[in-house]
Amino acid sequence: MTNRLLRVLLLLLLLLLLGGGVANAQTKPESKPRPGMPEARMAWLDNGVVKLGCDLGFGGAITWFSLSQGPNVVNNFDAGRQIQMSFYSGPVPFSAGGQEPAEHWKHLGWNPIQAGDDFGNGSRVLHHEVDGEKHQLHLRCVPLQWPINKVEGDCEFSQWISLHGATAHVRCRLENHRTDATRYSGRHQELPAIYTIGRFHRVITYQGDAPFTNAPLSQISGPPPGKSPWHHWSTTEGWTALLDNAGWGLGVWNPGTTRFIGGFAGQPGAGGTFDTHTGYLAPLRTEILDAAIVYDYEFDLILGTEAEIRAHVYRRAGPPKLPAWEFAHSREGWHFAGLSDAGWPIQGALRIEGAKPGAHLLSPETFWRAEQAPRLRLQARCHGPDGKIHVFWRRLGETRADPKSRVTVELRTDGELNDLSIDLAAHPEYRGGLVQLVLDPPEGRFALDGVALAGPEN
Repeated sequence: MTNRLLRVLLLLLLLLLLGGGVANAQTKPESKPRPGMPEARMAWLDNGVVKLGCDLGFGGAITWFSLSQGPNVVNNFDAGRQIQMSFYSGPVPFSAGGQEPAEHWKHLGWNPIQAGDDFGNGSRVLHHEVDGEKHQLHLRCVPLQWPINKVEGDCEFSQWISLHGATAHVRCRLENHRTDATRYSGRHQELPAIYTIGRFHRVITYQGDAPFTNAPLSQISGPPPGKSPWHHWSTTEGWTALLDNAGWGLGVWNPGTTRFIGGFAGQPGAGGTFDTHTGYLAPLRTEILDAAIVYDYEFDLILGTEAEIRAHVYRRAGPPKLPAWEFAHSREGWHFAGLSDAGWPIQGALRIEGAKPGAHLLSPETFWRAEQAPRLRLQARCHGPDGKIHVFWRRLGETRADPKSRVTVELRTDGELNDLSIDLAAHPEYRGGLVQLVLDPPEGRFALDGVALAGPEN
């Protein structure tokens, strides 16, 4: 769903050719839905501060979020907008039911989404339950494959929503039951995908190296590189907001994510919930989605000013902690290049078979400062002729780790646990704000039990 640009550009071009120009596009606060779109079947929550609605005809996707007496901030131009779950995996392209995706969707691959498909069909809700007193909603659905007509995904989505003041807390779950057991590479996942009306066109976030200190915010603006209207950025506080000219709007915080995609397409300030002009945000993580995986994430939606949105994140996030990963039951966001692990379920370690030179294990994007974490604790087991493991780090603002930012450590190769404390601070390139670890494992069998950044006392 990150490439809805084609639809937007074609519609805007049509308006220009008809002589009306972009300025004469639909600009009513609540315009009419497109012909052929089914009538909404809503499940509502309202705590007297905010109002949230899920359309049961479209997989229970969030199609309404507003102040209790205010207008809807969510864009519903088609079933690829809304606030909803969306996932990506292989193969690329993905075909099913004797159908091939349109040329402009081939790059998406396997892409079940909560609301429905590109043909106006809504995903099927299996169960929903509303507790009006507690302002809670739970639902399950079978999503549709976005690029293909009326083909259900071989998975189920679940969602738990609760309202708290001017916020909605949302927990999401993907349960895969794919017959295709191929171990596909990790893909960027929208956690979640969020589309807003044209009023909210200013992308505000924090991108600096002093998070949670109320340092100045920045605006993501200007044309992004390439043909897409969407920018990519790192936000070290884990949140971003789409605001109007008065500085009010919708923020999203995902506690496990510092990478975002988003921006604005169309005419800033124009259009209502069913119009093409739209803001877009998605917290991103690269995740491997196995054939039988159960994958969970959560996020908060916050209505308010940038100060109110940021204050909510500060309260919820608590004091910053150094990154640490234990692989008891999941990959914890780690993914691979040039290798694969033993697959789901994850049981206490990432187990690699037959790693070759040039293969990488990559941590999820995060943030820490070098002076706060001078050491790295690494627990691993190795069977093979070469026990060397190379540890790289990537700085804030870099697109990849500098080859000079590396330490090499020798591991025992007898299969017993190596429990190492690695002095990173001794390396002259280990400094400033850092966002990712990259490990080049030794050849042969290798199991990574745990990784943690540690302070000087450790």
